[in-house]
Amino acid sequence: MEVIPGRPDLNTRTMLKMLEEARMRQAQIAIFPEMCIPGYLIGDTWEQQAFLRDCERHGRIITEASHDLCVLFGNVGIDWDKTGDDGRVRKYNAFFIAQNGKLHGDENFPYPFRIKTLQPNYREFDDTRHFYSLRKLAPELGKSVEDMLQPVHMNIAGESVNLGCILCEDGWSEDYSVKTIAAVHQNGPVHLFVNISASPFTLGKNNKRNRVFSKQVESTSVPLIYVNNVGTQNNGKTVYTFDGFSTVYNGKGEIIDYCQPFTQTLKCIDLDLTQKGEDHSPVTVPDDRGMDSVYQALNYGIDKFARSIGIEKVVIGASGGIDSAVSAALYTKVLGPENILLVNMPSIYNSPTTKDLAAKLAQNLSCQYTVMPIQESVDYTIKQINDTPVVNLKNGRQFNLTVTPFAAENIQARDRSSRVLAGLAAAFGGGFVCNANKSEMTVGYSTLYGDLGGFLAALADLWKHQVYALAGYLNEHIYQREVIPQKTIDIVPSAELSFDQAVEQGKGDPIFYPYHDYLFHAFMEDWNRSAPEDILDWYRQGVLEEKIGCQPGLTKQLFPSAREFIADLERWWKLYTGMAVAKRIQAPPVLAVSRRAYGFDHREAQNGLLNTARYFELKEQLLNTI
Repeated sequence: MEVIPGRPDLNTRTMLKMLEEARMRQAQIAIFPEMCIPGYLIGDTWEQQAFLRDCERHGRIITEASHDLCVLFGNVGIDWDKTGDDGRVRKYNAFFIAQNGKLHGDENFPYPFRIKTLQPNYREFDDTRHFYSLRKLAPELGKSVEDMLQPVHMNIAGESVNLGCILCEDGWSEDYSVKTIAAVHQNGPVHLFVNISASPFTLGKNNKRNRVFSKQVESTSVPLIYVNNVGTQNNGKTVYTFDGFSTVYNGKGEIIDYCQPFTQTLKCIDLDLTQKGEDHSPVTVPDDRGMDSVYQALNYGIDKFARSIGIEKVVIGASGGIDSAVSAALYTKVLGPENILLVNMPSIYNSPTTKDLAAKLAQNLSCQYTVMPIQESVDYTIKQINDTPVVNLKNGRQFNLTVTPFAAENIQARDRSSRVLAGLAAAFGGGFVCNANKSEMTVGYSTLYGDLGGFLAALADLWKHQVYALAGYLNEHIYQREVIPQKTIDIVPSAELSFDQAVEQGKGDPIFYPYHDYLFHAFMEDWNRSAPEDILDWYRQGVLEEKIGCQPGLTKQLFPSAREFIADLERWWKLYTGMAVAKRIQAPPVLAVSRRAYGFDHREAQNGLLNTARYFELKEQLLNTI
């Protein structure tokens, strides 16, 4: 089901409709996702007792609706007589089992619900901020966690059925000391495991999930049903899509059914527990690692997020480059060409080539289009700064500031976004978007209050090479014609903010994406994030390309000696850990698709430049061998 964060009323309404459909289809068990009543990513709304009471109220409505049906669902479980570690009322991330208007499971557990054992505190997850886990409750009661992981005994259609009820992270126990599924199984017998989840989409995650869950099922020989939600939820700085992909595994760990991703649906399956579901033929699940999955997540995320904040029209700065072209193609598919206004904002530095490409893109997409030159306003701003005296009120002396060429570049970018795009968006009745990609966000190759402005950064979790791949996918598979001009894909990427970035002379961005994409990936996206010490050590050993995944031989091609290599490394590391942090903190929300997205997923502080002692040792060794 689609879960609307912070709206127990809407989610309960969805559940009641689905329960009616389930009865019509003669279902005996109906399974809903984790936190399906309140939503999962709702910030500190958990601190409002009125909201908690509302969640309880809607939980009772679902319990009362469980006549002739066993209903499994997620909600917040509250013990009003106890407190959590924060001194507030105690809350659990809970798994409720209702049947015939009554909650079950308290015959072998302190509450008429099960609670989450393993609470993730990595990436976007911050469960221990609000919820008390079974790992805390068990020692409080003088018991072991494993002893408390008991199955729920139910009677379904006259048969005794023991359910292993686990929540999301409880199924990802490889790195935890508690092995949840194994413990419940040991306290069995268990006839069916059910994992209810609120698991955001990450490229390739479903493939991994199927490997992990299949292996666990193999070890217990007990079928498992995994139920996830769809929709979008956010934690302010990062927007997550939820792909659903609910899946049924038979006793051999084979997948025998699943729900299509990013689609709300009620799927019914006949599961003979005496056969452990092995009478069903295995099915093949779509691979979720390709550009089709990236597009699906972005299309879905843009649609849901825009609707949730009431955006129906958007203004997009169309430069003739690849990022704005991909952005325009994505938003046009979601909102329709009549609701998209593309604007080209040339200065004296913009080439006829890119201006023509912007117009061609708008024509191909059938969008609204306008050209709004900025040179006059930029010149006026620069003249005003240069010619307006500044008075030192202490001594009465006057002096004039001078706009440097670098500052002039930023004035152009801010004029485009803060003045033109913001003004047009207000007139058009919508919002304007941020076209920044992940490579630019990593090193702050964007202007604060300029091209880093907008209500959503839909491309900011894609490296530049992924943006190019997405352009090809949009042309070939989504539009099935060349909407993004091939020349836009072919020309050198450039901000066109000075004559030093003249695309018609082959001049462009200072980032060499085939190498720097992978270097930046190592900085922020690797699970064990790499620092300059690691990069320099790999360079010294001759294994850098292998470690970061770029094309072999690139470093020798780009950097004649260690001195140039080190200078480049230090340049980008200084930006990544310096000014880029300040820019990212003020950037729009990022639509996440990768294993680590900027925003709340990549938590950072403005600590300034840091290099380790070993880095300086390696640097000295390399420079002294030149």
